[in-house]
Amino acid sequence: MKKTFIFLILFAIVFPMAIAQTETPATEALETGVAAAEAGIAAEDTAVVEKPQYWKFTGFVTLNFAEMMQWNWAAGGNNNGNGVLAVNLKLAYQKDNISWETTFDSDYGWMWVPSTNFKWRKSNDRMVFSTKFGWEFHKTWYLTVMAGFKSHYHKGYEYKLDDQKVEQELYAYNWLSPSYSDLSVGIDWKPNDIFTVYLSPIAGRITTATDTLLRAKYGVPLDKTFKAELGATFKAGVNYTRIKNLKIISTLTLFTPYRGASKDPDVYVQRFGNIDVDWDLAVSYQFFKVLNVTLSTSLKYYDAVKIAYMKNGVEHYGPRVQFREIIGLGIGYSF
Repeated sequence: MKKTFIFLILFAIVFPMAIAQTETPATEALETGVAAAEAGIAAEDTAVVEKPQYWKFTGFVTLNFAEMMQWNWAAGGNNNGNGVLAVNLKLAYQKDNISWETTFDSDYGWMWVPSTNFKWRKSNDRMVFSTKFGWEFHKTWYLTVMAGFKSHYHKGYEYKLDDQKVEQELYAYNWLSPSYSDLSVGIDWKPNDIFTVYLSPIAGRITTATDTLLRAKYGVPLDKTFKAELGATFKAGVNYTRIKNLKIISTLTLFTPYRGASKDPDVYVQRFGNIDVDWDLAVSYQFFKVLNVTLSTSLKYYDAVKIAYMKNGVEHYGPRVQFREIIGLGIGYSF
């Protein structure tokens, strides 16, 4: 009886342990499989929940400085210091067959030239805003509406020597004097995210000159604050950002009116085939995270803008090619 009781106790202890050892691998396998399945479902759910990025914001902001000091320098020259703040921003939206791009390009700077009559003078003053909304009716081809605005921040001057070689300050531009507002409908071709080409046979341009002293200079009738023109426009753009820390942004805009008319004999009338040209280029490279080197150029030709120039010893006024180039090294941030 005692032996039988001991045998039953041992059997009650050993048998469950044996069963547990037999069932543990299967149970662990089952639990592992369930966990793996749950993990797979979770990963799949995560992939599905992740949303595509429809908005893209890029650009750069730089603050450049330049300074030159000299003493007893035989070759001559002027001591000067120059500071320029430049901003180039682009906000783009792309979803299905809808595209919307908005850009803002601006620079503003001052120069200090202590050895001249006008020691402080503005060296840069420019703002360019544009936006275009397009509907893709065929692969890479968009029916597009585009608007733009160009002007200056405030009053600016140009500096020239008179007949007695004395430097004179000449009033050159101001806010809304001039300004150019454009609105057009056309076809935009965008083969990739770098290039874009836009052509519009229906383009309107309003040129304003609110200051009466500047109306004749920019081809606005003396008795009005603006002139309106209907014509054709062409615009090509490059936005290259595929190399890390390097950005190349360039735009070329051409505009010609279909016809012009003015009752003011002193106001030049622009005709079809007389093309206004705007070509801007900005190259920016960022290194050491905070330092930035930039190159920017701007070429313009406006058929109605009168610029003084000398020919055969006589001063003339008429359209001329305008060009400006800036190389700067300073603090910058690209994104």
